[in-house]
Amino acid sequence: MVGGGAHSSFVLLSILLLQLILLDPSRGQSSSLSGHTKIVQIGALFDDVEPYEKSAFKNAVQRINDDPNLLPRSRIEAQIEHLQAANSVSASSQVCNMMSKGVAAIFGPQTHESASHVQSICDAFEIPHIETKWDFRIRKENYMINLYPHPFTLSRAYNDLVEAFGWESYIVIYDAMYRQRTHCTQEVTSKSLCLLYLYARPLFREILRETKIRNIVLDCDTRKILGVLKQAQQIGLMTYKYSYVLTTLDLHTIDLEDFRFAEVNITAFRMVDPNRPEVQTVLQQYQQQHSETNRNSFTGNYGSSLWMTSNGKAPENNHVQLLKTDTALLYDAVYLLAKALHVLDSSQRIEIKRLNCSATDTWPHGYSIINYMKMVQLQGLTGLIQFNTTGFRTDVNLDVIQLKDPELKDPEGLKKIGAWDSKFASKFNWSRPVSTVSKDELDALSIRNRTFRVSTMLNAPFTMLTRSEKPLLGNARYEGFVVDLLQKLSVNLGFKYIIKPVSDGGYGQRNQTTGEWNGMISEVLRGEADIAVADLTISKDRQEAVDFTMPFMNLGISILYVVPTAKPPSLFSFLSPFSKDVWLYMFIAFFGVSVILYILARLTPYEWCNPHPCITEPDELVNQFTSLNSFWFTIGSLMQQGSDVAPKAVSTRMIAGIWWFFTLIMVSSYTANLATFLIVQDLDETIKNLEDLAKQDKVKYGCVGTGSTVSFFRDSPFKLNKQIWDNIVKANAKQMVLMKDNKHGIEKVKASNGNYAFFMESTVIEYTIERECKLAQVGGLLDSKGYGIALPKGSKYLQFFSSGILNLQEAGALDELKRKWWKEERKESNCALGSDGDAVKPLRLANVGGVFVVLVCGSLFAVLLALLEFVWKSKQAAKIQGDSFWNEFTTEFKFALACRGNTKPVKKKENLSGNTDLANNGSHGIGSNPYLDLPVDSYGFPKVATPMNGRLDREGFT
Repeated sequence: MVGGGAHSSFVLLSILLLQLILLDPSRGQSSSLSGHTKIVQIGALFDDVEPYEKSAFKNAVQRINDDPNLLPRSRIEAQIEHLQAANSVSASSQVCNMMSKGVAAIFGPQTHESASHVQSICDAFEIPHIETKWDFRIRKENYMINLYPHPFTLSRAYNDLVEAFGWESYIVIYDAMYRQRTHCTQEVTSKSLCLLYLYARPLFREILRETKIRNIVLDCDTRKILGVLKQAQQIGLMTYKYSYVLTTLDLHTIDLEDFRFAEVNITAFRMVDPNRPEVQTVLQQYQQQHSETNRNSFTGNYGSSLWMTSNGKAPENNHVQLLKTDTALLYDAVYLLAKALHVLDSSQRIEIKRLNCSATDTWPHGYSIINYMKMVQLQGLTGLIQFNTTGFRTDVNLDVIQLKDPELKDPEGLKKIGAWDSKFASKFNWSRPVSTVSKDELDALSIRNRTFRVSTMLNAPFTMLTRSEKPLLGNARYEGFVVDLLQKLSVNLGFKYIIKPVSDGGYGQRNQTTGEWNGMISEVLRGEADIAVADLTISKDRQEAVDFTMPFMNLGISILYVVPTAKPPSLFSFLSPFSKDVWLYMFIAFFGVSVILYILARLTPYEWCNPHPCITEPDELVNQFTSLNSFWFTIGSLMQQGSDVAPKAVSTRMIAGIWWFFTLIMVSSYTANLATFLIVQDLDETIKNLEDLAKQDKVKYGCVGTGSTVSFFRDSPFKLNKQIWDNIVKANAKQMVLMKDNKHGIEKVKASNGNYAFFMESTVIEYTIERECKLAQVGGLLDSKGYGIALPKGSKYLQFFSSGILNLQEAGALDELKRKWWKEERKESNCALGSDGDAVKPLRLANVGGVFVVLVCGSLFAVLLALLEFVWKSKQAAKIQGDSFWNEFTTEFKFALACRGNTKPVKKKENLSGNTDLANNGSHGIGSNPYLDLPVDSYGFPKVATPMNGRLDREGFT
């Protein structure tokens, strides 16, 4: 009894505790979380050099845990350890301590010495090691990933920037020996490079004062930049005569207020664009968090360190963007790991394993997580994050920012002036003119009020003679796309111009023997023209002779040919709505359903009916579904006409209903498609692409004899293009296929009646087919190139024209000009609507001729069947009557052709004695049929209740 009472008390106490747990909402949530959420530990090592990264790390972890879509089944917890600088023993101990608790990855540290030691431990135990620091050492580790751009990628970016600025000589100031190694290993294309150590003796400022080089690359720690610039300012090196390129990616975190009005040109790259929505979201959250905390303890608040400048002070002006690159990279690294964990956790269960540094066990999921991180693409605070196959971040986009632009005299501090993409080497997308020279040089190189002699080509719609009844002078004589382009550039850049058509009518081709150029390129080289603006293609050979601006129009070579003619419609085009196999299946279905209906009608008892309803006990039953009637029923349903035979049994009605449903769908589909197939005509496209041209020899083809198009085929290394060029040369020996210009080529295509095709630029083809309705473009583009403005080699005005074209392109002015001169101006016909507009063309006999053929053939077949039936019946009647076949045939044939009345007498059989039927005499004797004068039913039987002389057969004989 005591044991039972204790047990009852224990049960009662358990029930009370359970009720308390269920009534407590906080306890219920905690239980649910612990029961359904998996904890994933990650480790982070921070040193005293960069204490602010800890806040960013915690914030990133917190945002991931607050996002229910990122890791819905897991929660991240961070193990944070602080390292002493350059203490590898302490680093090893702390890493082993983390692994003993179980971690999915380890972040940091930022120092090179400790990071190498941590990486070796992680590599041994297959733990992912994530770094976000710049490292000049190219280490390819299996379990390490670094979000910082590859050092060679950054070196190439700065080298491209120096080349874009046109620096022929510059000084590199560095603050560490490993930075010197980076500059010595990169490819330097500049003519003069001087390396200067920051702490060298004598002081670097004394050396800078004595040298005449005014272009400086400052490669040092971000925290030292402000002091270096102030020293330079003290000795007069921060004026308009000097240009600085800083290798830091955190120039936006430095307070440059003291240098804003010094007219010095300071340029750098950045990865964190404060205008991107992702960055603004993070900054707004941090601002809100900071406003809710104690404002008097700025540096001590959680997350407030993100708002510290590089010198450790709070911001004093609004021009400083305070999200550092290392902070953003660490933020992106945590998100990248969470993304990889989410993808991996959706396919397999991840178990965090506790590891002992003294043992040899490894974590089996480490390699998978690293691979997922290399494959996952993430749009983070530092842009698109993606890695190459070796795990390095080589594809990056960098913004070019500048403190001062002497050309625009912009006093607002740092501004974005362009962008650099690692995928396009040595190519910048400038959003404003680049300042590369001093103020004195800018005055000498000013493009304003300068008059340029422009060489152009008269070729519609680029440059054309103006249509006017009055005589015109100067530039007013010309109009077109190029003329409007020059007008807009002159307004934006402030120059003047004089248009002059090229004298020899050529674009520019180099003589392979003498090496001399002709056309517009020749005039630019000889100084007869300052620039060449036309549909002038940028090619490799031409770039060796002159400089080109960025393209103002992109295009490619294509084929101009006549519009394909319509194929003559097929005689049996009414069969086109269905394919051959559908027609075959329909015939099989028709035959099969007819046979099934015939069999079912014979099986079911309800289709066997009494032919004489007045006879209560008939001797025989009749089935209306004979084989011929079954086929007649299905064909009548298919033709939507019906028949005089109707099913009576449930089974036959079922098969009939299914067949009607089938015919409904098929006939509706056929009717819906028939109109399209009768109206739409197939085009006889004998030439569809370049391969079709090369395979045949009927259609000749050619191009302009001089220019980039002929060079494309003549110098191409591809087999197909070489074959095209060989065919052009052979054909040109017999008849001229190489034209003087595009106009002659277009006229030859029009007059050739489909026997000539012309290669030309796609832009000219687009213009031509808008006005020549009988011509069309065949195939796609054979290459990709652009039109640009040609200037003398090394021209000081190149950047002005390029920036002007870029501004027009961003404003949409180039697209507007193309629409004007391609779609609107000088357009006398509208080829888009066709010759007959949108009117529906009437069907010709060729479209429906097959239906008439079927009608005629069916009628002739019916006549043939009728003749066969007539002959067969005449033969049977002659045998019954005992007369000759010919007499019976002629008698019946004359009666049929007489066309008198719809009745004819019935011929009776002769009796055994040779006498005719007594019914003809009106009396009934032996062997006569007493019902011959009575009305008969549809089966030929007399309509009486009972026979008089025994059973009657269908012929009326006893």
